[in-house]
Amino acid sequence: MAEIRLSETRDLTRIERIGAHSHIRGLGLDSSLEPRAVSEGLVGQLSARKAAGVILQMIKDGRIAGRGVLIAGQPGTGKTAIAMGLAKSLGQETPFAMLSASEIFSFEMSKTESLTQAFRKAIGVRIKEETEVIEGEVVEIQIDRPAVAGAASKTGKLTLKTTEMEACYDMGLKLIEAMGKEKVQSGDVIALDKASGKITKLGRSFSRSRDYDAMGPQTKFVQCPDGELQKRKEVVHCVTLHEIDVINSRTQGFLALFTGDTGEIRAEVREQIDTKVAEWREEGKAEVVPGVLFIDEVHMLDIECFSFLNRALENEMAPIFVVATNRGHTVIRGTNYRSPHGIPIDLLDRLLIITTQPYSEDDIRKILDIRCLEEDVDMSEEAKVLLTKIGVETSLRYAIHLITSSGLACQKRRGRIVEMEDISRVYQLFLDVKRSTQYLMEYQSQYLFNEVPAREGNENEASDMLS
Repeated sequence: MAEIRLSETRDLTRIERIGAHSHIRGLGLDSSLEPRAVSEGLVGQLSARKAAGVILQMIKDGRIAGRGVLIAGQPGTGKTAIAMGLAKSLGQETPFAMLSASEIFSFEMSKTESLTQAFRKAIGVRIKEETEVIEGEVVEIQIDRPAVAGAASKTGKLTLKTTEMEACYDMGLKLIEAMGKEKVQSGDVIALDKASGKITKLGRSFSRSRDYDAMGPQTKFVQCPDGELQKRKEVVHCVTLHEIDVINSRTQGFLALFTGDTGEIRAEVREQIDTKVAEWREEGKAEVVPGVLFIDEVHMLDIECFSFLNRALENEMAPIFVVATNRGHTVIRGTNYRSPHGIPIDLLDRLLIITTQPYSEDDIRKILDIRCLEEDVDMSEEAKVLLTKIGVETSLRYAIHLITSSGLACQKRRGRIVEMEDISRVYQLFLDVKRSTQYLMEYQSQYLFNEVPAREGNENEASDMLS
């Protein structure tokens, strides 16, 4: 008898990509905002995480709108990780816009327009709307098909019931097509929006739970609705101010959001939208939700952007402004003046500053353990000790880069657990910054367009670059 082999196929669209911060789930705080040593993907940085937790609570209470936070620290100390943890802790309903400062100079629009759009992406509007809904359990679906094809359109009848009443509705062609698309059958509990004709399948009635001997895990059972079939429900739509701007400023409406052709939006359009949103707030139809705008590498902004930010933070519709930088005393871009972190003093005075500290050896080991789990790499204890030592002597980022590459080296020798020899192999293949700089200084004369002058201070420059 011939052996049948089943080939294993993988859906590439469903494979979740592993990113630099994909292991972060939140800030790792308890109910009293005290940081845990290792929690939700974050390790160490207890004071910085506690400060971020206080900011998080103020954001949730709506007490920090129009203010800014600066996360400052050396490279590789978890500044972006804390910002990502803040975003995860806020949840899905709070808008969180993230961009790098260098992106502002690459858009096909002015810098102030780019910043304005980023600000309005971080401001959410919850629009409340009352709609009439028919909600009940499907008793019977009757569809009358014409005897001759094309002679007349299909018609039908839909019988719905609640615990108190039962009614029959006539169905047109569009409703019949919607029912077929949702695969509605007798025993399902559905909600029908009278205005749009949209059908939502809520689940299957408990009274029909014994219709079949076996059902899939996705089958959801719900109670049969009570009361009247026709009800008025409040529906909440969550959008950002930028999305409202685009819809009202483009002829194609909301389709412009998918094409990406937003372009510059006129100030008159924004003023009209702000006036309308203010009216909705007074009438109780809408609620403004200040979100978070996170700008990484903020020292890349120039003096014009900083001047705009000073004014934008004073606006009553301003979101919470969070920035991060790894620079010390440096020149403000666009000027000859030096300032802490490359940010003007007047803007620094508006920011609450959170500092991050270099990771200890124990923290590096815990982070590497988390990354090994995230990247699905089994590593021996000796290999983890060696990788931790490499992370202390070089950098944490370099040590993290070696995890997947050492896993591939282990697969090459058909091993299952990464050993010290795999770490040593990839350590020799890929140079870190210090070894690369040393190699460059030794062979700089053989490179094209070498601009380092040959003088007695070369050794001092090499040592400065390595340090």
